[in-house]
Amino acid sequence: MGEPTVGAPPSDRPLEDRLDSWKEIAAYLKRDVTTVQRWERREGMPVHRHQHERMGSVYASRADLNEWMRSRNLRVGQENGNNALSPDPLAQRPRSAISTFLTRWTFVLPLAAVGCALAIGASFWFQRTEHFWRNPIADARFQTVTDFGGMEQAAALSRDGHFVAFLSDRDGPMDVWVTQVGSGQFHNLTRGSAPGLVNPSVRNLGFSPDGSLVTFWDRRQDGSSGGNIGIWAVPTLGGQPRPYLEGVGEFDWSREGTRLVYHTPGPGDPLFVSDGGVRSENRPIFTAPAGEHSHFPLWSPDTAFIYFSQGGLPDKLDIWRIRPTGGTPERITSHMGRVIYPVLLDRRTLMYLASDPDGSGPWLYGMDVERRIPHRLTSGLDPYTSLAASADGRRLVVTRATPNRTLWRLRIGDSPTAGLEAAPIPLTTTMGFSPRLGPNYLLYVSATGRGESIWKLANGTTTELWRGEGARVFGGPAISPDGRYVAFSIRQHGQTFLYVMLADGTNARIVADSLDLQGAPAWAPDGQSITSAADDHGVPHLFRVPVNGRSPTSFVQEYSVDPVWAPDGRFVVYLGPDIGTTFSVKAVTPEVTPHSLPALTLTRGLDTLSSCPEDGHWCSCEERLNIRISGSSTWRRAPSGS
Repeated sequence: MGEPTVGAPPSDRPLEDRLDSWKEIAAYLKRDVTTVQRWERREGMPVHRHQHERMGSVYASRADLNEWMRSRNLRVGQENGNNALSPDPLAQRPRSAISTFLTRWTFVLPLAAVGCALAIGASFWFQRTEHFWRNPIADARFQTVTDFGGMEQAAALSRDGHFVAFLSDRDGPMDVWVTQVGSGQFHNLTRGSAPGLVNPSVRNLGFSPDGSLVTFWDRRQDGSSGGNIGIWAVPTLGGQPRPYLEGVGEFDWSREGTRLVYHTPGPGDPLFVSDGGVRSENRPIFTAPAGEHSHFPLWSPDTAFIYFSQGGLPDKLDIWRIRPTGGTPERITSHMGRVIYPVLLDRRTLMYLASDPDGSGPWLYGMDVERRIPHRLTSGLDPYTSLAASADGRRLVVTRATPNRTLWRLRIGDSPTAGLEAAPIPLTTTMGFSPRLGPNYLLYVSATGRGESIWKLANGTTTELWRGEGARVFGGPAISPDGRYVAFSIRQHGQTFLYVMLADGTNARIVADSLDLQGAPAWAPDGQSITSAADDHGVPHLFRVPVNGRSPTSFVQEYSVDPVWAPDGRFVVYLGPDIGTTFSVKAVTPEVTPHSLPALTLTRGLDTLSSCPEDGHWCSCEERLNIRISGSSTWRRAPSGS
């Protein structure tokens, strides 16, 4: 900037134009002395000094000051916040308007930027928390459809919402029933003619697009290990069942009823799309990886996607979707649990059933498929077992379970027909399941709303041995060969643990906490280790777990679950992968050498192996089928969950 003019000759301007001190200059510019001195020092304001006088003796011309003020940067007028007018009103008026405009925007622009940032942040927050999510059943009116004394499950709803079909054992065997909503009248459509129609891993029932037929999954025995699986149909108003889609495991019609999606019971449940009611001759649009399944296919209302439940049965599933033309599936949920029965109320509102990481449930969930934040829709303790919706999404039907599991015993007679009368086992707990026989005692699992516990029944007295807050015992307890120890697997707070304790419940300790355990544990005959399946990179196989605290080691490398050792320790039997509805049974020696067995394939629902006690006279609880697989060992297969 310009330096002050020191020693300049006196101005030729008239005396009335001259200001002869800092005070006069400041008064003329309507500023204080300090401000005008700063302007002179920093910005070259035209101020002159008298020759041979002290530095403080200055003078300035009014005309020079006016000209300087006109050319001066407008910012300078705001330095001390006074915004004074120029002595020249004609020159200053437009500059004052511009200065006011710029001053206003100097404050408005930062405020606008802050407002935009807050709006963007609020938008992200609302998306993350789904502030605008609305429970689709918040205002729903609930109506009880059935209240039979037996079991009702797998309910389906006609597209117009007028008819409900369901499975029930009201007349003895499990049958297909139908009712018109609100009529109070129920009709048995199958009357014992479909003994193989129960499969908890698929959508058992449905309706034809026009509602005239009730369709059902069925497995008819044809001499093969898995039977003949297909979809059958029976008139809604009653009549004879007939084949509907042969060789099909599950299906769904598009909303307009012109396109069909279905899967077959082959390995990986190959998924097909066809036009019309005939099976497609094209290649499948998707096949699940080895050992996994894809169930519950569902068209989106706009037919842009097919939704389905994919993963390992029964509790390693999630909902995915794929284009009808195929491609890479897109994952929608991340429960990694028992995720079943998806329905779409509209293009974006998905409802489904999903279990918790500890195995409790399934519960009723909803989500926006674009934002994919799951919302549990109910808060009760009773799990749900099926879900279906009408075509317009305005009516739902669900089945809710109130568990009441009890233990029974059956004396083994000398002939197939002797002593077949079953009797209940009296328990002090409200329920009992997963029974195991030890020397002169019985172990079983009981459940409350907050967790599960292991109980012992001996000499007519029941004793609680172990309880875990929020824990779920899976696979049932295993008793050591000498009856002194008990091993059991639990799922608690999202982790799995293998415990060992004395048969009186003392000295309970964890022997494995680093494995993702699967299924039931089994004691090795020498009592020094426990064999259990664990998930390893998505595939379960058997591990040995020493009870002395050493690290677990891999045992069987191929797909293997539910091990059972032969009493003499010569081999261990296990189940292979679930293909369609069947499981292969295999065996290896302690040295992991294949052990030959007669060809044996189990069907779903009869997929748990257990050995017979050599000196036991009582067989606890549910239906069992003896299978002789070696000259020295007798084995039984039992329904899952027994």
